[in-house]
Amino acid sequence: MLLLKNGFIHTMTQDAFLGDILIDNGKISAIGTSLSANGAKVIDLAGQFVLPGLIDAHCHIGMWEDGMGEEGADGNEMTDPITPELRAVDGLNPFDPCFKEARDAGVTTVVTGPGSANVIGGQFAALKTYGRSIEEMTLRDPIAMKAATGENPKGVYTEKKVAPTTRMAIASLFRATMTDAVEYQKGMAKEDDKPDKDIAMEALLPVINRELTVKIHAHRADDILTGLRLAKEFNLKVTIDHCTEGYMITDVLKDRLIEQGAGIIIGPLLSERSKIELKNLSFSAPRVLEEAGIHFAMMTDHPVIPIQFLPVQAGLAVREGLSEDTALRSITRYAAEIVGISDRVGTLEVGKDADIAVFDGHPFDYRTHCVLTLINGAVVHTTLKQEA
Repeated sequence: MLLLKNGFIHTMTQDAFLGDILIDNGKISAIGTSLSANGAKVIDLAGQFVLPGLIDAHCHIGMWEDGMGEEGADGNEMTDPITPELRAVDGLNPFDPCFKEARDAGVTTVVTGPGSANVIGGQFAALKTYGRSIEEMTLRDPIAMKAATGENPKGVYTEKKVAPTTRMAIASLFRATMTDAVEYQKGMAKEDDKPDKDIAMEALLPVINRELTVKIHAHRADDILTGLRLAKEFNLKVTIDHCTEGYMITDVLKDRLIEQGAGIIIGPLLSERSKIELKNLSFSAPRVLEEAGIHFAMMTDHPVIPIQFLPVQAGLAVREGLSEDTALRSITRYAAEIVGISDRVGTLEVGKDADIAVFDGHPFDYRTHCVLTLINGAVVHTTLKQEA
């Protein structure tokens, strides 16, 4: 057992308070004040900030390995625009040094997977940022199916002189593939004359059954609406990832989100306008979404923004008018809820995984350090001087 004493605890479910957290068998077993437990190791936090472990709701950590160039680039299979059978866990390197940088910054969970070269790119996974193997790190696999609209698949396949070279073709390929998956499911339900087993179609069955979320890469407002239109057409569960121009259509977006139950994952914001789709990139976007009553998660898109700067990005959004509470929730509670792992992580509650980050100042102060990180109740990073 481990007892964290005298921390300024932000549970993400109630007001912050000075108190204690008791951890047993990798789970939070009690939260309160004046807690004690016979035989527990005690760490006095001396009033430092205590948060749920931070969550990056969309990144590519382990898929584009730090400092390796093309040899470490395993996130885009640019030979076919439709590759739902690909699995992130088969391309991830658990020894990517950025996993250590993540947990040293208090990031304990990442949702990582293929890039956006393909119309349908493959399966994402949710991982803890500590472990000797992907199996040890996996929180949920698969967690989502990646899809992409707009400039990225257009650029890749225009160069190859094959479809898709237009937004029409992107939507058409997505529509045709989902139609094939529906027909494949009908065929597999027959008692005889079943189609041959197809691993691409098998990967899409949980998608068309709303058991697996589709992460739709979309920056421009029209691409966002195309993604939502396709989701409605096939009754898919989706998140809009990046959502760069979502703040420009909040009225329409809110209606569609309510109607379809979609989620928003915004970012990266701390980056240059490296392509035309980013011309309306704005740090005011989170504030505008909040004012419209739209919940969202915030992401780094690592390696676009190094993952350790997740709280810095959230802090800069606060500077531009986003409330501090929403900013914190966008990288903890809301992130967990939107990607579908809030049963395990995202808040500090009894029974949840003991994934905890402790900071020696406010998490949004650029001078602040993460001084203690726990994953599944184990200390995976600490610079604390006093432990008892």
